[in-house]
Amino acid sequence: MTTLPACPKCHSAYTYQDGALLICPECGHEWTVNDNTPTENANIRDSAGNILQDGDTVTVIKDLKVKGSSSVVKIGTKVKNIRLVEGDHDIDCKIDGFGAMSLKSEFVKKVQE
Repeated sequence: MTTLPACPKCHSAYTYQDGALLICPECGHEWTVNDNTPTENANIRDSAGNILQDGDTVTVIKDLKVKGSSSVVKIGTKVKNIRLVEGDHDIDCKIDGFGAMSLKSEFVKKVQE
């Protein structure tokens, strides 16, 4: 049995492999098996040019219509613990009152903590 490396983000020893990815169950960080580098794209930026990372908190900068619904995500809605993904809608998140959703980074602003 091979020993998996510790999480590069939180240094947890409880990592597990899922296909080509290594995943940390404690912080949710994912990275590839082959090169041990993070899978998230370091070039994903918010509307103000701040670099976004997994786990960041952002706010919505304009009212966004929810596709397939008459609901609207209002300006100023705070979204916690985002997850960066590849594609046009590059943020996966859960929004209170709406559930799981994908957002474009151009419509959010990072909350400075």
